[in-house]
Amino acid sequence: MSQSIEKMRNIAIIAHVDHGKTTLVDELLKQSGTYRENEKTVERAMDSNDIERERGITILAKTTSVEWNGYRINIVDTPGHADFGGEVERILQMVDGAIVLVDASEGPMPQTKFVVSKALKVGLRPIVAVNKIDKPERRPDEVINEVFDLFANLDASDEQLDFPILYGSAKQGWMNTEYENPTTDMNALFQMVVDHVPTPKVEEGPFRLLATTISADPFLGRILTGRITSGTVKPNQTVKVLARDGSLVEQGRISKVLAFRGLERVPVDEGVAGDIVSLAGMTKANVADTFCDPSVTTPIEAQAIDPPTISMTFRVNDSPLAGTEGTKVTSRIIWARLLKEAEGNVALKVDRATDAEAFTVSGRGELQLAVLIETMRREGFELGVSRPQVVMQEGPNGEKLEPIEEVTIDVDDEHSGIVVQKLSERKADMLDMRPSGVGRTRMVFHAPTRGLIGYQGELLSDTRGTAIMNRVFHEYAPHKGRIQGRHTGVLIAMEQGEAVAFALWNLEDRGPMVIHPGDKVYAGMIIGEHNRDNDLEVNVLKGKKLTNMRASGTDEAVRLTPPLQMTLEKSLAYIADDELVEVTPTNIRMRKIYLDPHERKRRAKSNADH
Repeated sequence: MSQSIEKMRNIAIIAHVDHGKTTLVDELLKQSGTYRENEKTVERAMDSNDIERERGITILAKTTSVEWNGYRINIVDTPGHADFGGEVERILQMVDGAIVLVDASEGPMPQTKFVVSKALKVGLRPIVAVNKIDKPERRPDEVINEVFDLFANLDASDEQLDFPILYGSAKQGWMNTEYENPTTDMNALFQMVVDHVPTPKVEEGPFRLLATTISADPFLGRILTGRITSGTVKPNQTVKVLARDGSLVEQGRISKVLAFRGLERVPVDEGVAGDIVSLAGMTKANVADTFCDPSVTTPIEAQAIDPPTISMTFRVNDSPLAGTEGTKVTSRIIWARLLKEAEGNVALKVDRATDAEAFTVSGRGELQLAVLIETMRREGFELGVSRPQVVMQEGPNGEKLEPIEEVTIDVDDEHSGIVVQKLSERKADMLDMRPSGVGRTRMVFHAPTRGLIGYQGELLSDTRGTAIMNRVFHEYAPHKGRIQGRHTGVLIAMEQGEAVAFALWNLEDRGPMVIHPGDKVYAGMIIGEHNRDNDLEVNVLKGKKLTNMRASGTDEAVRLTPPLQMTLEKSLAYIADDELVEVTPTNIRMRKIYLDPHERKRRAKSNADH
């Protein structure tokens, strides 16, 4: 057993979104001989679910394992988005080292800073790998200086500041200690992990394991993954599960012990201390619980998770088209699904709202909640979702505190003025502005989360798609006052039916549409944007008056301007506080909360009086 511990390493790969973590893992799997000679391989093997593949981002932390020169290296691929930071914070407790991957031209970005600060706090000694060295705009020496400054600002110890450096290209499949000498393999990286990452820490005593991720299997039920801190575990062994406060969650037998071998989870006869394993057989155990021998009384201390900063109200779909497109529409099924999601995702909080048919879901950011809504939509759910609201806190003297984010924007020089203007309108404070490559400027702001809701789309249209925005939670600070919302009103349908092309054509001078001819509409549904600041009710069902006289040129086909494409994220960012996004498996619509115009006016009047 001591031999196997000596030959084992547990590492996490941490980096900003799109800096090449998952591609690097692909190469490590390939070069370690995980695949057979003739085996068909997929790109980004670790991004296993559909949404991850479509968006090209990692959402869930996943574990794999490779063999190299007799060593077994367990690798955890982590998400790069701050919205999924809860995943990263948990898994850092499973590993003994971290590879910090940095883009050779972009350098360390906000999310790198977020994850590295967590890794340094836990005491991990990082290896810095500068990726994408094949880029023509690479600047490796400056990037290493920036990484060193970042570590120093995060209060890294002298030992952590003395980090080894590798350069390479995950896409081309090589890493080396010098960037002028490209090699043909990843051996330098494997060797660095073996030499630099310590062997897993093992404590004396009976079996203990802290659960850090959860998944479900149709045959095995709940599967919890974690690292064995002490002792060993075998199938059929009796264990008990303790919550964070030391109370007993359940007691039972382990039905299967699974270890990672390549991309597969393989049943093993025994899990030894220091190894990362998955355990099946428990029905109530959850993330942050401790699996242990019946003689153990104190749980392993779990890392505290940062609080949620944004919440949305999920409600039962009550539109006139409810139940016509989805199969899961009742509040009981929606509540059960949200509870199941909150079990596996520690950064998510679910509560019942004041209304019996509505639930409040709080998370780290719009993207995290949008991914949850998209997942539910594909499972056949129908929902009404409110505009994202910021989770406020109360200060020591009773004052209102709101979340502030650190925002980094890279943009072409010619567009920097409009970015500064728009963010100052949204109550942001500029911290830094400096060139970042030829013709580009990097700006850093502290901005209230409220002001950033819905800004991504506006930023892209202001800068003609050249801007890259990255944001990460900074702190809670005193409330910054009112922020101007949407500048325009909306066009609202007056009655139920199917939209007519002729009616839409007549309404074009009122503003851009968001529906196509033939789409189903109902009273209170938003069909377009008004080019003034008030809402306007319009009739989109009105056809052309036909006479029995025909004149040349009167019956020509109507030519319509293509409507705005409103994706789920765009819709959530666009709606105002008195509006909802109706999400079904086949459509995303926007509507007013109160469909009846008289009710809307009454509510608006009472809100104005308060």
